[in-house]
Amino acid sequence: MPVKKDASGRRSVQAEVEVPGSPEEVWRAIATGPGISSWFVPSDVEEREGGAAVSHFGPGNSMDSVSKITAWDPPRRFAAESPEDMGPGSPAVATEWIVEARSGGSCVVRVVHSWFASTDDWDKQFEGHEQGWVAFFRILRLYLSHFRGEPSAALQVMGAGPAPLAATWDALVGQLGLAGAAEGQRVSTSAGAPPLAGVVERAGPSEHPELLLRLDEPAPGIAHIFALPMAGKIFLPIRLYLYGDQAKAAAARAEPSWQAWMAERFSPGP
Repeated sequence: MPVKKDASGRRSVQAEVEVPGSPEEVWRAIATGPGISSWFVPSDVEEREGGAAVSHFGPGNSMDSVSKITAWDPPRRFAAESPEDMGPGSPAVATEWIVEARSGGSCVVRVVHSWFASTDDWDKQFEGHEQGWVAFFRILRLYLSHFRGEPSAALQVMGAGPAPLAATWDALVGQLGLAGAAEGQRVSTSAGAPPLAGVVERAGPSEHPELLLRLDEPAPGIAHIFALPMAGKIFLPIRLYLYGDQAKAAAARAEPSWQAWMAERFSPGP
């Protein structure tokens, strides 16, 4: 979806998804630290107007996204503002989250990013932001459909390979034993790869390759495996979201083997 523009210079992009759950259940998933961490990235939220919301995209503070909550109206709406969230010199971004109840026990979640600019310099990056939410919203819907409210733990490993995209993606899924995985198919990783087993919920197209799995091994959960072209490389994130009383222990056991496996086969990520 292209960037929307109005005469005042305000620009915006938005994404939305329909998910199961009451407004209160959906609010906990999108507006609390434990809830957001269950399907997005590790996050901390001071649940009040004027509070801080921090998303931890990597180790250390340098990859944190920090915003100030400017509106707080549970379980319907909150808004936050982030200065230079897209990098030095980027415009301040206002982000609004809206929960709308629908009949049948579901809600629509909508996120709107808006900013003021007199040029198109940042439009492509914000369009990419929107596409990123589409992918994360699939994880949110799976989480609310199958693991709503359960204790959770997450881990991420990252490798990188050379262009072209198709060759590096094929190398990743081939070594995992997941080449040719199709939606609805039950799959498991091959010998030599860390154990992963479950049902394929989504297999992305060749131009945006990804696998989204609903797991039963190493624990009940979700795996998101994808390829991201950036800065002349192909980055290969593998994210696991594990649920249940044993999630934390399962993540702690799995992470070292995933880190070692990725380090042996692909160059380090950023």
